Amino acid sequence: MKIEILGDGCVKCRTLEKNVRTALSESGIEAECLSMNDPERLAHYNILTLPGLAIDGELKSKGEILSVEKVKALLG
Repeated sequence: MKIEILGDGCVKCRTLEKNVRTALSESGIEAECLSMNDPERLAHYNILTLPGLAIDGELKSKGEILSVEKVKALLG
């Protein structure tokens, strides 16, 4: 599983990354978790509001700080 945190490193983006890593740890799921701030990658997903979350190449969220529980639900 590949998870991308799409943003610019702002507080919201870092909070989402922390929540994703916590959800992975609590769920026992192993995944590659990348923080992406490449403008081309953001454009690929059409991200206009930060942060964004993509799982295995599919955009799951944008402009929202997902809670640990919401991230767990997305991870399946």
